[in-house]
Amino acid sequence: MKVLVLGTGYVGLVTGACLASWGHRVVCTDIDKGKVADLNAGRLPIYEPGLAELVANGRRSGLLTFTTDCSEHSAGAELAFICVGTPAGPNNSADLSAVYAAARELGESLSDGAVIVTKSTVPVGTGDEIEQIIRELGRSGKVIVASNPEFLREGSAIGDFNKPDRVVIGADHPAAGDRLRRLYQPLAAAGIPVLVTRRNAAEMIKYAANAFLATKITFINEIADLCEKAQINVGDISTGIGLDSRIGSSFLEAGPGYGGSCFPKDTLTLLKTSEQLEVPLSIVRQTILANNARKIRMAEKVRAAAGGSVDGLRIAVLGLAFKAGTDDVRESPALSLIENLQLEGATIRAFDPQAVKKAERILSDVEFHDCPYSCIEDADLAVVVTDWPVIRQLELQTASKIMRSPIVVDLRGILDSNSACRHGIRLISLGRPEQFRSGHHTELLPPQERESGDYSDFRGSAITSLDAAVS
Repeated sequence: MKVLVLGTGYVGLVTGACLASWGHRVVCTDIDKGKVADLNAGRLPIYEPGLAELVANGRRSGLLTFTTDCSEHSAGAELAFICVGTPAGPNNSADLSAVYAAARELGESLSDGAVIVTKSTVPVGTGDEIEQIIRELGRSGKVIVASNPEFLREGSAIGDFNKPDRVVIGADHPAAGDRLRRLYQPLAAAGIPVLVTRRNAAEMIKYAANAFLATKITFINEIADLCEKAQINVGDISTGIGLDSRIGSSFLEAGPGYGGSCFPKDTLTLLKTSEQLEVPLSIVRQTILANNARKIRMAEKVRAAAGGSVDGLRIAVLGLAFKAGTDDVRESPALSLIENLQLEGATIRAFDPQAVKKAERILSDVEFHDCPYSCIEDADLAVVVTDWPVIRQLELQTASKIMRSPIVVDLRGILDSNSACRHGIRLISLGRPEQFRSGHHTELLPPQERESGDYSDFRGSAITSLDAAVS
């Protein structure tokens, strides 16, 4: 099957590369000439585990090509996926200008019988608007519009595409449903559910799913706050309720709040839709408010760990991406934390194995490091924000020797509290009782007592761990 993919961002690139690996002839198009040139040279605009190899294989086989000229390759395409960005627009509405521009281009150039498929996350009713564009172009009935929302998690997108929990097809025209069923037949044959529904229902499913997951994250974060006061380990609570099949264990890890390109934007867009239809979504509204408040509270937690003020302190931030496995820093809790700490007078140094380049475009007056140990050397306090394996495997004995004051605020709950106590580190975790080794309650040292640490013996092992984590 010949497939067009408009947009070579996160969704478009993963979709195109995976479909090419299935044996389809895929042409990925983008209006960004620089991005297309980079892709044709083997340089990817994003980091996603396994994607570079998949793209290289597709290009090598000739099944995956990149171009800026959509119309030149439209003839004979049976499916055309719109995978362009839908960033937040004014008043929390989604900016659909790129979606509509892509629809017009496809409506003018696709062969009769082709199906335009919106894979971008779009508000309910967008498919109807695209259909109106097709009608105005005089192609009504000749080009069909369908919806096929993506459910890709950054960091595991290839696995999510090839072995999804489900495939959702929104088609008001039988031919569109049949065409997409044929595309996903290998998944259906493997026992993966394929839901075919109305187009607007498919659009709503995407938003409802993301809003529910965002709510689940926010719920366990609030339970974590309660656990801290009650001296209970929130990890035990997550395990205990996650074993209930009605609840499930995913998205129950307490943390600094959700971020990324989907949950913040999609919850706001869903709320906007509810306001337009005059149906209150109080749970979604409170989820948004609670998540925003949580990001602010993370700076308060660091301030409390520092004794009430971070003014003049050197703070090491471990992790910049909104989650491990990606270089995406959009709406990352780390960015708001850094900016708040800077406003309070802290000097920031930061480490991330993948996201430094993108963070550098946003943050200022931050000292970036390519090694977690150089980042924490002589730091007054360290904050774990992203659960990268290389951070999870941090040698706490080394950390206690090279930090100026061995105090660590673990916003992901990934460091071992017993090991921290054993090595004299004061470890403050979300939703977990604070533990100390007797006689080793760590306080910030005055500047005159500062001793420079020597971590040279550990740099090699740290970099080896880093390479293993991203390979």
